[in-house]
Amino acid sequence: MDWKFLQGLLSGVNKYSTAFGRIWLSVVFVFRVLVFVVAAERVWSDDQGHFDCNTRQPGCTNICYDYFFPISHIRLWALQLIFVTCPSFMVVLHVAYREERERKYQAKHGENTRLYDNPGQKHGGLWWTYLMSLFIKTAFEITFLYLLHYIYDSFKLPRKVQCDVSPCPNLVDCYISRPTEKTIFTYFMVGASVVCVVLNICEIFYLIALRMVNLRHRGSVHTSSRKIYPDTDFDGKSSLKE
Repeated sequence: MDWKFLQGLLSGVNKYSTAFGRIWLSVVFVFRVLVFVVAAERVWSDDQGHFDCNTRQPGCTNICYDYFFPISHIRLWALQLIFVTCPSFMVVLHVAYREERERKYQAKHGENTRLYDNPGQKHGGLWWTYLMSLFIKTAFEITFLYLLHYIYDSFKLPRKVQCDVSPCPNLVDCYISRPTEKTIFTYFMVGASVVCVVLNICEIFYLIALRMVNLRHRGSVHTSSRKIYPDTDFDGKSSLKE
């Protein structure tokens, strides 16, 4: 898979992210994508070839491997990285939509006019899009962590598993290659995923708290203006009939 293409797309997200979002991107690229590409893929490259069972029954080893590894860790992590990064493109697409509206507005009313003060500023619909992307990313992270634990019953890989699935003649012992090394990488990737979940939750609370502070500030400013100019409405126009 071409991870450079994904990195190029996500680099645009960094411009519209908060501090928590930038840390999240750094964790994803350095501790997940980079480790995945450089080391994890090589650790699992010989997974099936070195899965040995103490039987010569044709097909038994392949069936047992498929039984204990219905989906490879490496493919599950690849899907996870794709799913948790795609919601960030919602923000980029929304900003691109705003910029296109801004271009059409200026073409119609003149270059000195503006529809948005800053198309990338998280106000209005863009704020909701950004918040929704965080909820979706968090949901995907938790879902894949649950799937990994549910499929393998644990994050720790055993050294030996026992299999009696047909066409195995009886209960056979099968041995996983390099279980300690694979367990270490599994815990590392799970830990990085948990860190990303915590960062997403912190960013959600940060956005909501900042929004509440801004709304409260606007309410106090509006109340003060009404006290100073009791005969004016929201637009600053006189409410008295002449």
